[in-house]
Amino acid sequence: MTIPHALAAALSQMPALAELFRLFLSGKHLNRMAEPALWAELEQHEASYVGLFAALGFELRLDARGFAWFHNSEANSNIGKTSRQLALLFMVIFDAQANAGKALQRFTDWLIDSAWLAEVYKQQQDLLDAEGLNPDVLVELLGRACNLGFAMAEPAGWRLLPAVCRYLDHFEGLALTAKTDGDETNAPTEEDWAADAPDDEENT
Repeated sequence: MTIPHALAAALSQMPALAELFRLFLSGKHLNRMAEPALWAELEQHEASYVGLFAALGFELRLDARGFAWFHNSEANSNIGKTSRQLALLFMVIFDAQANAGKALQRFTDWLIDSAWLAEVYKQQQDLLDAEGLNPDVLVELLGRACNLGFAMAEPAGWRLLPAVCRYLDHFEGLALTAKTDGDETNAPTEEDWAADAPDDEENT
């Protein structure tokens, strides 16, 4: 059985199809900053990739800030352990940088090393210990963040990637809700930060 000419022609315009499908199916995010060639290919043929993946039952989402992923529209409150821990990790990182006067929207500029991460652990030790996140586990968790396309490893540490915007958007939404309510007693707790975080798990 031969592939219809029209379909063959369409597939020839998507040379990275197999690579992108494997990447997204594994639960990873594609980031323009980390994989510029793949991003350029996806962006150039966005409509074709979105349409083909939709026909296969997957919802591909591209964010103009430079990342893409397979969205799970059936995500619910049963957030996986990794997603909860990542939400908590990013929350304490953003909290520490906000206290240092850093602009949160420029998080891709931050270089996170083990020494700085240890300081963040000291600042939030009670909270992190309650989730079983000691400094060694935080380092392992950043490794998983790399596997999922939320961070990239560098010789001196790690750098967060644009896909972390999914968490930052959620955190800022919670903070805005609390401010709008005007009730200090309704300020977000650590459970709130993680409750509706992106439900992305590494598929092994």
